[in-house]
Amino acid sequence: MFYSSNFVVDSKLSRETRLVAAKIMLGCDLIPKICMSLMLTVGGILTHYNGIDHPLWQWMGIILLGPVWLSIVLVQHFKHQAAYIPTLTKIDFYFRWLLVAGIVISCLISLSTGRLDDAPWVTAKLLGFAFLIFCGLMIRVNLKDFGASYTKIAQNNYDEADNQAMALSLKKVKPWVVTIWIVLVIEAALGIVKPIF
Repeated sequence: MFYSSNFVVDSKLSRETRLVAAKIMLGCDLIPKICMSLMLTVGGILTHYNGIDHPLWQWMGIILLGPVWLSIVLVQHFKHQAAYIPTLTKIDFYFRWLLVAGIVISCLISLSTGRLDDAPWVTAKLLGFAFLIFCGLMIRVNLKDFGASYTKIAQNNYDEADNQAMALSLKKVKPWVVTIWIVLVIEAALGIVKPIF
């Protein structure tokens, strides 16, 4: 996704080429969004098979979260022209902030009660996932100018200032994207090694 975005901001390319690159970028971006929306549900189920029991209310949240979040992601992607999308996008934005807060609070409760003392790597993975969501939110915040400029390109109503705003927006996002890659590698390693700190 990030690689193809470089072609979208390249003002030396034709408008048509940039629009095609944007479609490729958005198509590729759907895959990590789908993965993220299902990670907590899959992770919650897997922890059960690693000896961590969940009360009924937690099971309900774990099982429902994935399909609900995935539905939001898919509707935003495939129905992006619908009149309700701006409202759904705001709901999704605050929903992710609630997830970040909920995960952090849940980890603090688990640490204080000793619930995950035998599997501290789970706490680390949960906090890592909360940080991944936070990084995604920072990407969204910093991509506002990118989106506004892209809309102008699509409408063939843009100038060099829009090109520069788009490129600057992408530059602001790059550190967050690299951070996500690094955290994902750490998350994978924690799941494989399952270290006892």
